[in-house]
Amino acid sequence: MESAVTLRQLRYFIALTETGNFRKAADREGVSQPSLSQQIVRLEETLGMALIERGKRGAILTPGARVVLEHARKFMEEVSALQIGATAAREGTGGTLRLGSSPTLGPYFLPYLTRRLHRAYPELKLIIREAAPIVLQEDLQEGRYDLILTQLPVRSGDIAVERLFREPLRLAVSQDHALARLNEVTDRHLSGQDILALSSAYVLHTQISALCEEVGANLRREYEGTSLDALRQMTALNMGLTFLPTLYVRSEVSSETGDVAVLRFRRDRFTRSIGLAWRKRSAHREAISRIAAAAKDVARDRFKGLVIVE
Repeated sequence: MESAVTLRQLRYFIALTETGNFRKAADREGVSQPSLSQQIVRLEETLGMALIERGKRGAILTPGARVVLEHARKFMEEVSALQIGATAAREGTGGTLRLGSSPTLGPYFLPYLTRRLHRAYPELKLIIREAAPIVLQEDLQEGRYDLILTQLPVRSGDIAVERLFREPLRLAVSQDHALARLNEVTDRHLSGQDILALSSAYVLHTQISALCEEVGANLRREYEGTSLDALRQMTALNMGLTFLPTLYVRSEVSSETGDVAVLRFRRDRFTRSIGLAWRKRSAHREAISRIAAAAKDVARDRFKGLVIVE
């Protein structure tokens, strides 16, 4: 009788590819290293191909294994969808979702969203982690997150997106900068100015870079900030100007004692788009739909006049 691929083998194989090490994969799965190694060997025998190159540097995927890995992840997602669907049918809405969030947004929006979700769906649990948008998207596609809250666009045929709101970007300058006395600035004020931005791991970087080219400003790539706080602090030292999201300004910059002056730009029509993204194959579509609706309610109720709900 021919042997068949088992769920255990696929789960161990995925764990091995994600950790790159037999011992770490075994620890993650709660089994001994020989047991995990034996299951990988049986999977290779069943498929009739080598999946792993074993060496001192750990476990390295063979070229053919990458195709197997893609199918394995899709299959395990379908199994997860089956289990979640059965649980939901038996117990009602609930479960745990892994939510990734951009650090330029999460701290200033998520506390209000999680509070609302807890009141409406007390059985829903969220495991929240922050990362740069480029990392969030990669981890979402790899299955490490169930959904992400991030600046758009997110471009992938495998990912679905729900637009939530547009957030104006305000210009920040040092308190002793010549522009600080103005309430609002236009494109002509930025011509020839040095602009500070986050690294290219952030969608915001691409947006600011395009603006600099458009208005004739200089993007200071040697002074890329690692956070919005870092950008603000460098701006306070008059190392350049920067753009800060409105929700960050509302939370972190005091109009009376702020270390920077914050000015409107283009009558607040220079915005970034915020949305939720998830894999199209996700089994959590109903829960994600409820989270998206709650997020729009928070934007509409809590941040009325600051953001534009989409």
